[in-house]
Amino acid sequence: MVEYDGERITAEEADRRYQGVSRTYLYGLDDGKTVIDGHGLGAYLNHSCDPNCEVDEIKGRVWLFAIRDIAAEEELVWDYNLYDDDDPAPCHCRSLKCRGTMYSREWMAKMRRREARKKKQKSAVARRRNSTRKTNPAAKRRPLRESEVVP
Repeated sequence: MVEYDGERITAEEADRRYQGVSRTYLYGLDDGKTVIDGHGLGAYLNHSCDPNCEVDEIKGRVWLFAIRDIAAEEELVWDYNLYDDDDPAPCHCRSLKCRGTMYSREWMAKMRRREARKKKQKSAVARRRNSTRKTNPAAKRRPLRESEVVP
């Protein structure tokens, strides 16, 4: 249907070029090394959680194909399935299937697991700290009164 075309650059170059930029038209190829700095029609198709197009990489080229019949004047949309970032990427597609983010379900599950591990680690640290206070008499010392302070 339409090619997602543009200059091929490294992920490092993409990071350098677009540091601090909120909107980009980058597409990471399956090789994990190459990024397309998109231009042309393919780069400007919007995201939807209920897409009518999907992406397929064929011999290093990225194509967007229709996955169902598309009505005349219907917007062409695909699921970006973003990954590899922590920055918010809210979705505003208004689809009944909207998941609220442009990140992939897999990436969001990974982020939830990461947050659960962090929470568990913080909880373990707090428990250790509390158990140290209970067993360490020095941790229970009262503050010195003004009359007890040696200048």
